[in-house]
Amino acid sequence: MFFKKTHIRIRIVLCILLFCFLLIIGKVFYTQVIDYDKLNKLAASLWNRNLPIEADRGKITDSNGVVLADNKTTTSLVLIPNQIKDKETTAKKLAEILNVSYDDMYAHVSKKTSMERVHPEGRRLDYETADKISELKIDGVYLVKESKRYYPYNTLLSHTLGFVGIDNQGLSGLELIYDDYLTGEYGAIKYASDAKGNKLELTESYEEPQNGMNITLTVNYEIQAALERELNNAVNKYRPEQALGMVMNPKTGEILAMSARPNFEPSNYQNYTIEEINRNLPIWATYEPGSTFKIITLAASLEENVVDLEKDTYYDTGSIQVENARIKCWKHGGHGSQTFLQVVENSCNPGFVVLGQRLGKDKLFSYINSFGFGQKTEVDLNGESNGILFSLDRVGPVELATTAFGQGVSVTPIQQITAVSAAINGGYLYKPYIVKSINEPETNAVIQKFEPTIVRKVITDKTSEEVRMALESVVTNGTGRNAFIDGYRVGGKTGTAQKVQNGAYMVGNYIVSFMGFLPANDPEVVVYIAIDNAKGISQFGGTVAAPIARSILQDCISILGIEKPEGASEKNYNYLDRKYATVPDVTGKGRTDAGKELTKFKVEYSGTGDNVIYQSPSAGERIYEGETIRLLLG
Repeated sequence: MFFKKTHIRIRIVLCILLFCFLLIIGKVFYTQVIDYDKLNKLAASLWNRNLPIEADRGKITDSNGVVLADNKTTTSLVLIPNQIKDKETTAKKLAEILNVSYDDMYAHVSKKTSMERVHPEGRRLDYETADKISELKIDGVYLVKESKRYYPYNTLLSHTLGFVGIDNQGLSGLELIYDDYLTGEYGAIKYASDAKGNKLELTESYEEPQNGMNITLTVNYEIQAALERELNNAVNKYRPEQALGMVMNPKTGEILAMSARPNFEPSNYQNYTIEEINRNLPIWATYEPGSTFKIITLAASLEENVVDLEKDTYYDTGSIQVENARIKCWKHGGHGSQTFLQVVENSCNPGFVVLGQRLGKDKLFSYINSFGFGQKTEVDLNGESNGILFSLDRVGPVELATTAFGQGVSVTPIQQITAVSAAINGGYLYKPYIVKSINEPETNAVIQKFEPTIVRKVITDKTSEEVRMALESVVTNGTGRNAFIDGYRVGGKTGTAQKVQNGAYMVGNYIVSFMGFLPANDPEVVVYIAIDNAKGISQFGGTVAAPIARSILQDCISILGIEKPEGASEKNYNYLDRKYATVPDVTGKGRTDAGKELTKFKVEYSGTGDNVIYQSPSAGERIYEGETIRLLLG
């Protein structure tokens, strides 16, 4: 009996031992096979060290590859506290180089961590400072590559591009909107260390960073530079409170240029107010448009056949009575009897009141909405405003009358240029956009391309053609004459809008504007300029904004290669205008005969002899009367 009990106990012990052995085997299997990756990573974290290497942020370029936002390679200070043997001396030397307190630097040097990034004092160091740190040759003190955002053209396109923070994260503009694309992935210098943090020999490896995607814009750098130049000139000449401009391709909705004043330096955004850096006026500002809005009333009237521009007439006495309000024309005493084409040319408010009345509020506001006012255009930029329109149930006869000539409504510049583009391009409202494509960083191959988007058809081709004809007539015969370019067909419309403060119109304080395009028969570019409270000049769109738009349109002619069309309109000159004249051919003629043919110009002679053997400018060129022609005699 005793032996039998002993045998059972032995069996039990053996079973227990076998079970324990199987548990151990299972645990080893689980550890070595199933849980290996996790444990290996945990173990590796104890001896592996990574010195981060920042990737370059993606570049932002114009449509032709001109880099508008680039990167500069800089270095930053990283410490491995366990490797620093003499912490007091190291802290003292680094504090002197970085011009910070010893206590602050000693806190970095002695911090209980595997790696310490000295922030912000040790970030984005210049080469001189980095060289001084490198010359110390102290174990545990490392300089690692970092990328600093760089804007080669300083303030150019600043509100649109935006800016980045110290960690290269996008904070505004395109830098913020496309931050996920522009931001790359960090690389690292990897090495193994012992338990004390000392670097083990022959263990270093390099993991290359992955640069961010590039962004290509629809912007044309040369047109953008022309716009920036003209706005700078306007600020210097007129000292306005604000100024802005936009250039667009009316056939696609592509934004070719946009800018505003005041602007800022993205590299030094900390030196500016929140208002200065965050208000992208072409898409943010809302104000009464004034007479540029008459283009919409004109298009709606033509589309609804309520007016024949050449046959219908209107007699302007200088004002029109609408219920208890008397609405005046800008010209004291009025324009007298006019065709409605002349009403457009003269920007006659009472005449446009009549057009609004013929349309009625339902029709007029239907077209205003169809042209995109009162709603965001959904341009691919942040900070866009809606604008403000009358609620239709609150529109009475007076509100209808003022809306017809651009008073009492509030719109944004981008709404205006987009709507006018639809009025002149055949009637198609396009969604405006500024990003053309997203590109791979190494080869710049297109990853995602953005195409023109038609929102809706607003008016017919025939109506659009009539609008273009009328607006060309404004430049050749009317208030937009200061935008005329000899030999080219230019269309446009001036605007002069009284500003509102505390619910009342301000005296002598206007936003003057001009919307211009060319060629008028087949528009390739449209320009909008608005100047807020110009000083030292009569505040009219035709005197302030039209010449600015003209200069930009002239640049667009050469930049875009726009050829002179056949049948360009002749300007209807008045006594204030400088007149163009065609230079005659006087080569081969005697000095006396040549002088008789050049009475409209100044003449300078050089050389000896009686006959003209060379002239400059050459025959057939168009120049202003009174300019100099040089003749070489021989």
